[in-house]
Amino acid sequence: RKKLIEDKYPQITLISANHVTDTPMDMTGRVSQPAQEASFSTAIIINKPLAFGRGLVTVAALLWVPVLSAAPVSAPSSDSLPGAVSASDKAIVEKPLWKSGKGGYNTYRIPAIGVTNNGTVLAFCEGRKNGAGDSGDIDLLLRRSLDHGRSWSEQSVVWNDGQNTCGNPCVVVDEMTGVIWLLSTWNRGTDNERLIINHNSSDTRRVFVMSSSDDGVTWSRPEEITSDVKRSDWTWYATGPGSGIQIKNGFHAGRLVIGCDHITAVGNGYYSHAVFSDDHGRTWKMGGQTPLEGVNECEVVEIAGGKLLLNMRNGHRSNKFRQTAISDDGGETWIEQTYDPVLIEPICQAGIRRYSWPTSDEQNVILFSNPANADRRVNMTVRASFDDGKTWPASLTLYSGNSAYSDLAVLGNKTVACLYEKDSFISFANFKVSDFLLGQDLPKGSPQPKP
Repeated sequence: RKKLIEDKYPQITLISANHVTDTPMDMTGRVSQPAQEASFSTAIIINKPLAFGRGLVTVAALLWVPVLSAAPVSAPSSDSLPGAVSASDKAIVEKPLWKSGKGGYNTYRIPAIGVTNNGTVLAFCEGRKNGAGDSGDIDLLLRRSLDHGRSWSEQSVVWNDGQNTCGNPCVVVDEMTGVIWLLSTWNRGTDNERLIINHNSSDTRRVFVMSSSDDGVTWSRPEEITSDVKRSDWTWYATGPGSGIQIKNGFHAGRLVIGCDHITAVGNGYYSHAVFSDDHGRTWKMGGQTPLEGVNECEVVEIAGGKLLLNMRNGHRSNKFRQTAISDDGGETWIEQTYDPVLIEPICQAGIRRYSWPTSDEQNVILFSNPANADRRVNMTVRASFDDGKTWPASLTLYSGNSAYSDLAVLGNKTVACLYEKDSFISFANFKVSDFLLGQDLPKGSPQPKP
């Protein structure tokens, strides 16, 4: 059939792909039980190229052909983006790592993911012991994978301080030393954000760092760095959550950088800022805060020219988009704070990660993940930019249902991982970057993305 169509219509190309999941969904997006593997054969018809941004994209018509009996799949969402590719149209492998109510915890939230120099995948989250709230008895948990996410260790506890709150994991790997650094925040379980902001808490929000030199098998005791990275006139404070970076180019190459946020005691202003280390994690310093308020949870990515791009959760409902800022001094100051009108959001954390730098073999690719909806936490989507975040012409919808916080990583086999909140799960989705860059008509001379 493929040959007959292509012979008759030479301008059309048919490309086969698969989707595999071990958590089939019913028509409402809920997980159907019992879980069974589902598989679909998909044909993608690529035809008329359209101008979009700095290059060309293609219009894709999708032909679904079920090859195994499986649970029904969700109907197309009204949140679908122009030019978006659905997870069901590509070889997406997804595995739930935590399910709320199982494993000794009421709720699992706040995912973070890192990849060691040896390729070990580290998935972190908060285990909320007695309820779904942001305060109370909360532990930091970890699962490890030695085979790019195909199998996982049982969960281990990285930090448990009794009835207190240990949360907001933000991980960064020092590629020069191999040490993994995990920044986190702490407060008394009896305190909450409102009490801390209003100066009615029994203690304050504190900042800690832990490290591992054996691929996450063991961890150092939490070391407090609050006085180094938090001003005395700040009340609330959060690291990440998600992951940080190590700068690769320019004057600050080697610097570890973590995106953070805080609230000022005077005026209750919400700001994003960075913390950094120039001595491979031994000490940490406070970077600059954003020039404008109204932002908080954030992640940072390195762009061309020795600059950093800070991508931030936006609290202003008059503009339902992410905010960004630029640093040309390694995160010590931030300028050019603005909205990104493509990156819609419902007020939620998001992930951003560089996939590749432009070389003779690689394209300039930055990836971004969030619930792509202006009003609700639904429609987990990964987007791609080929121009350091100026435009986002390609996207891949992982899940159209309830979804919230997420983090991204590039695995040792050059596939992409998105660890994200999905219904009552924290789920690990793994895919090739070519799954949604396929068919991109790039400017002449640009290397094509590798499968």
